[in-house]
Amino acid sequence: MTTVAIPGGVVAESAAKPKYRWPFRVAPVRVIAPILVFVAVLGLWSLVSHQLLAEESRFLLPAPEQVLGKGLLDPLARSTILTALWSTVQVALVGLVIAIALGVGFAVVMSQARWAEYSLYPYAVVLQTIPILAVVPLFGFWFGYEFSSRVIVCVMVALFPVITNTLFGLKSVAPAEHDLFTLHGASRWQRLLKLQLPTALPAMISGFKISGGMAIIGSIVADFFFRQGEPGIGRMIDVYRQQLATEELLTALLMSSLVGLILFWFFDFLAGRVDRAHGLRRGK
Repeated sequence: MTTVAIPGGVVAESAAKPKYRWPFRVAPVRVIAPILVFVAVLGLWSLVSHQLLAEESRFLLPAPEQVLGKGLLDPLARSTILTALWSTVQVALVGLVIAIALGVGFAVVMSQARWAEYSLYPYAVVLQTIPILAVVPLFGFWFGYEFSSRVIVCVMVALFPVITNTLFGLKSVAPAEHDLFTLHGASRWQRLLKLQLPTALPAMISGFKISGGMAIIGSIVADFFFRQGEPGIGRMIDVYRQQLATEELLTALLMSSLVGLILFWFFDFLAGRVDRAHGLRRGK
């Protein structure tokens, strides 16, 4: 309300024009900017397919509407892709959960003793540098070509980001806060649960975001090599490649990327909640 004085000593109140408020909790730019980029990519994709490619070469990059029609709107192709994608997602989720459990456990052990860090961390680095394509066939020989081998590949790919980010977070506690816990006679277990782990949560979730995408990649790579059991999206991508079914191939790639994006958004949402909780706690 706006108060206005008029001659005669009479005071009138006029209603202020209400301001428009964005209906979502996220900032407008975080919604509008990705949509604009997505539209621009679709436009560029359509331009290349329709204008720059000759008609006989258009199968190399079909137009977006062709990919949509043959990949998602066709019932048979959609059912095949979604079934294979679900198999891949199951492997990736199981591998991600195991990688998170192992990674956090190893990081906690390394944060409690220097000798443990010096003993274990080099092997975590070695695990990250091993060429995954070279060891995948060995996993098939050792553990078979079923679900368990695919999970092992996912764990191997997704483990290092969890270890390194969690260890960084556990070691980033300010010395003054350690001194305060020491002053109050806190045990090592109390220091870990009430100080180090809460402080490390943002860094841990950053590692989870990276590992989520890596787990999807590991599951797809395992599908390429392990051709027994229920087919995953990796095997279907290889089948579509051999058949030159570019529409279905692009659909499978986009759907697997969407799963990785959903995992990233989920952990990003958790990171936002953790940051707000830290802000409230520090504000108090």
